[in-house]
Amino acid sequence: MTSSEDLLRFEVPEHLEGERLDFILASYIDEVSRGRVTTWIKQGCVQVKPKGNEKIKGAHKGIKPSLKLLGGQTIICEIPPTPVATLEPQDVPFSVVYQDEEIAVVHKPAGVVVHPGAGQPDQTLVNGLLKHFKQLSPVGLPFRPGIIHRIDRDTSGLLMVALTERAHHHLSAQLAAREVARRYLALAWQPHDEDEGSIESFYGRHPNHRIKFTSQRTHGKRACTHWRIKERLGPCALYELKLETGRTHQIRVHLSEAGSPLVADQLYGIKRRVEHVQDLRNLGHEFGLKRHALHAAELGFVHPTTEQWMSFSSPLPDEIEQVLNHLRNTFLA
Repeated sequence: MTSSEDLLRFEVPEHLEGERLDFILASYIDEVSRGRVTTWIKQGCVQVKPKGNEKIKGAHKGIKPSLKLLGGQTIICEIPPTPVATLEPQDVPFSVVYQDEEIAVVHKPAGVVVHPGAGQPDQTLVNGLLKHFKQLSPVGLPFRPGIIHRIDRDTSGLLMVALTERAHHHLSAQLAAREVARRYLALAWQPHDEDEGSIESFYGRHPNHRIKFTSQRTHGKRACTHWRIKERLGPCALYELKLETGRTHQIRVHLSEAGSPLVADQLYGIKRRVEHVQDLRNLGHEFGLKRHALHAAELGFVHPTTEQWMSFSSPLPDEIEQVLNHLRNTFLA
């Protein structure tokens, strides 16, 4: 095998005869995913020469990633430059829960947007990640390097971050296969009569409100949320929720449209007061919370290198815990 910074050339070994082109090429390039190799092939960066023909002229182009090769054929790959992040590294509040050479788990506080988008060009979690870590997976560039999944701006809690491309694809595959464990805690109004259950629906954008989503649809993507009430606290309850799917605003929408909106959810909630309890009224609208009461409390997944199950937890933020304690003192004392 010969290679330079931007050119790779090698013969297919006999033991890989019959294997796909994308598989063989990915196995020869460290830290590059099979998905990236597939893109290179489709972009015309890869040539395959017939066995015994040493001239590059006439090399087979227009090939497919699924092409099965013979031993002794030559693969020539012009490696494109690796994309680089163009976002500015910035001081953005977050904390690192775990880090190694492949992955990181971080805690995002409420009020921080995960990545740049319309109306939020910077001061996002990604800007903070770029300043803290030496490298992030290039998947998702230019605006989402290293990002596997998201939580809302005003949701606090745990997120997994990919530092290498290989880890990114491994974790994304787990997420797509619903093998990532995600548990949330939420404080909601008007709790269900039952102690546990599931909400399953079609899901999509609201037909009349551009920034809202709804589960009241007759078609669309499937969404499923499993819930359990951990504590009943007068007009509210502390919910434990597990996501089977991870649609945008899913927990907020499912609980709201089931009649139990999150406390202080300005988009899907309902303004309400607790007039009959002076102590609660003195807390102010929605108990004084300036963000909706939702927290990504637990995260579990298989490490992409060690293949060991990893699990992380995060306690409720102080502002939600203070409301819970006040409710407990009022209704459970």
